Amino acid sequence: MKVYAMTDVGRRREMNQDYVFATDKPVGPFPNLLIVADGMGGHKAGDFASKYTVEVLLRELLSSKGGKPEAILKKVIEVANHKLIEAASQDVKLEGMGTTLVVATVIGNTLHFANVGDSRLYLIGDHIRQLSKDHSLVEEMVRLGGIRAEDARNHPDKNIITRAMGVKAGVEADFYEFRLKRGDIILMCTDGLSNMVEDEDMFGLVKGARDIVEAVHLLIDRANSNGGRDNIGVVLAEPIASEVSRW
Repeated sequence: MKVYAMTDVGRRREMNQDYVFATDKPVGPFPNLLIVADGMGGHKAGDFASKYTVEVLLRELLSSKGGKPEAILKKVIEVANHKLIEAASQDVKLEGMGTTLVVATVIGNTLHFANVGDSRLYLIGDHIRQLSKDHSLVEEMVRLGGIRAEDARNHPDKNIITRAMGVKAGVEADFYEFRLKRGDIILMCTDGLSNMVEDEDMFGLVKGARDIVEAVHLLIDRANSNGGRDNIGVVLAEPIASEVSRW
């Protein structure tokens, strides 16, 4: 498995509230781990929220006794959410903080992941496909038929999310399983990428790159060249190498 992760502050923000983690080494019961978090809150609170959430997840996974992937993810996410709320209650500067979260692992040929908020997980093969579902006001409007999907991208309420870590007790995450095939590439990102670069452009940049390291840099460069209005967090992983790898 090949992995690479990077964040960038973008061109409009002074502070980077995105936090990413990627390893092809075991973390507790998981043989590998990929995480993207996009913090929100006042000065310092957003960057604390994303980083702290990832740190709690790692600690809880390392002490996990195992089980089914979804059950493990559910438990560690609930603990991280509780710890985040607890931290906010003890420091007035952290009040109102929260973060999105996408956390994934590949076990055998199966991708297991959980999502809270509007950070995304895409699968890139012969085409690009968003596997996660945004927990956002605009996405809810699309699902209910209030607006067209093509109008959602530039909707003025696009950044309003309906679920986040640290907002309330009993966080509701979505859990997914997908079968992978040779050559599939996992792309996880914050909305600093997905709001600035069209899906088909992401696909072309990843497929045209020499390797996933170059691909991550190309994605971030494109988001910045398109305006860089937010922090940019990106994780790329190639879990099952092609028989004749381009890289």
